[in-house]
Amino acid sequence: MRKSLFGLIMMGIIISITGCSKEKLPEDTFTSYLSAWEELDFAAMYGYLSQESKEEIDKQDFIERYENIYSGINVSNLKIDSKLVEKEKQNTENEMITLPYSVTMETLAGPIEFTNEAKLIKEENEKGEDWYIDWGPSLIFPNLEEGEQVSAQIIKATRGEIRDKNGSGLAINANANVVGVVPNKLGDNPSDSKARLAELLDSSIEEIDSKLNASWVRPELFVPISTLPLDKQDIEPFLQVPGVAIQEKVVRTYPFGEAAAHLTGYVREINAEQLEELKDKGYSSGDVIGQSGLESILEKDLKGKNGGHIFIKDKNGEFKETLAKLEPVPGKDIQLTIDAVLQEKIYQQLADEVGTAVALNPTNGSVLSLVSTPAFDPNAFVRGLSEEKWESWSNDENSPFLNRFMNRYTPGSVFKTITAAVGLKTGVTELDEVRKIDGRYWSKDDTWGDYYVTRVHEKSSVTLKDAFVFSDNIFFAQEALEMGKETFIKEATMYGFEEEMEFPFTMTPSTLSNGEIKNEIQLADTAYGQGEVMISPIHLAAIYTAFTNNGDMLYPHLLADDERKVWKENLIDTEIVEKLNDYLLQVVEDPAGTAHGTYIPGMSIAGKTGTAEIKASKDDDSGTENGWFIGYDTENSQLLLTMMIEDVKERGGSSFAIPKVKSIFEFYHQ
Repeated sequence: MRKSLFGLIMMGIIISITGCSKEKLPEDTFTSYLSAWEELDFAAMYGYLSQESKEEIDKQDFIERYENIYSGINVSNLKIDSKLVEKEKQNTENEMITLPYSVTMETLAGPIEFTNEAKLIKEENEKGEDWYIDWGPSLIFPNLEEGEQVSAQIIKATRGEIRDKNGSGLAINANANVVGVVPNKLGDNPSDSKARLAELLDSSIEEIDSKLNASWVRPELFVPISTLPLDKQDIEPFLQVPGVAIQEKVVRTYPFGEAAAHLTGYVREINAEQLEELKDKGYSSGDVIGQSGLESILEKDLKGKNGGHIFIKDKNGEFKETLAKLEPVPGKDIQLTIDAVLQEKIYQQLADEVGTAVALNPTNGSVLSLVSTPAFDPNAFVRGLSEEKWESWSNDENSPFLNRFMNRYTPGSVFKTITAAVGLKTGVTELDEVRKIDGRYWSKDDTWGDYYVTRVHEKSSVTLKDAFVFSDNIFFAQEALEMGKETFIKEATMYGFEEEMEFPFTMTPSTLSNGEIKNEIQLADTAYGQGEVMISPIHLAAIYTAFTNNGDMLYPHLLADDERKVWKENLIDTEIVEKLNDYLLQVVEDPAGTAHGTYIPGMSIAGKTGTAEIKASKDDDSGTENGWFIGYDTENSQLLLTMMIEDVKERGGSSFAIPKVKSIFEFYHQ
């Protein structure tokens, strides 16, 4: 019994020993190695290397080499598979075997795929024998040898250009002269050379030194300092300075500068914060990105797609072999409906003012001009913006970076045309109806307290035509009160108030009030464009297209590929449109009309002026006024112009804009 028990124990021990000494297979090591590789766990990979391999490359160098290569070529979707099938498993009695594998990956230059073989060798370790990878550079890429490098180069996509309807460049790629310094050629007195260069560049020695002290700078390398402005192309003075050189570089250029600054916007080199946010969308260090205007709005189309080239350099740093190459895809060129010549003409009229102007073709809604003043030079952000200029713009109380054509303003009397159209549509106003109005001040009744509506011209019998010609606030206030708040709001809102407008520039919807019209006083004020009415110049221009398209109000459009599109169909009856056109024509042609200053023989300009009061209360004498004009030629409807100039209270109110408007119509009529 005791002998049997002993036998069973011994048998169990033998079985146990046999089980624990199961032969190590090379496939197991290889599978683990490939798995670690696929997970980019380079430290774990190193653990599977043979002793001889570890003597050739230490762990940190191994990890850094893989990390540098894979991060440098932007590897993603790495897949590594063993190609060994069951029947091909090799005899493990050999001390060395080779096992096949395949690699696929996505890189900045597109996909890379290859098959290769790894050599595994059997080695002793503290637990017996096991299989290890006989490592060499060719495991990374088959033809990579010791001492060679894997290099990656991003091939930048050409940014798409923005042009006007006639092909004139608004935002283009053009050659520019880059002024730079070769440090070891600054001569015997480098300080003098830098001082002379700083003077020529209107810069400082400190700014030049900051660029010369960059970590990458070497004594023999060209160090870019500044790109010459468009108006400074004489390079000879720079070449007289020891160590200074000129190189040509293609840069983003804005030929119309300030005149189209808020339209085009500008680009700058992508910053670290933007790169972190957008690195998965094809951006890389050194790319430029739209910061404002159409450069930002159309960034996705303009950017294009960078290409890349991944290749092996031999021991001498020479090109050896391409691993992958992806050609860049240029950005899309954008053509606008803008007339650049008109854009510049309007800017010249507004250059010294704080204001905005919108011009469009009233028959199809195509936008011809979008101007905002004061402006800035978008070229400065590309060619070199001095700290002094940046501070000047940033601290300017007139806000040159504010895009006024997409801002909202109180419209004043240019709103009255809407009130008149609503009055005629609802039957509150008859074409030949006469309102008896005495004096320049009017209140509905005693419930208004000391509040009253004021008009400029005193006339006792007022028709709708008179109300337009003299811009009679009282007439339109009474008209709105007669139709009532609900009817007025319902009908006026149909002109696109409270609605998002389809347009590349995103604008806050225009509104008739801050929530609701609270009482009759506010309703009266709203009727002549005061109260809490807020409207953008672009929306106002769109509203007036209803008077040039038989009652159809058009969407304004900016891209040449876009077609005429009706925003509000049959908004106004044809008979009402004809009458309103006639009244607006009389505002200009009647010698007593508020816009008579825009009268041009041979043209039939219909228009409306507006002086919007910006003040806290009726009795606030410290407030300002904005002057408006909107008009179009009824006979040759190719130009509808909206202009608004801020702070005209002491300069004649809305009449201050009249000579500027007239000059633009005369120019366009040539």
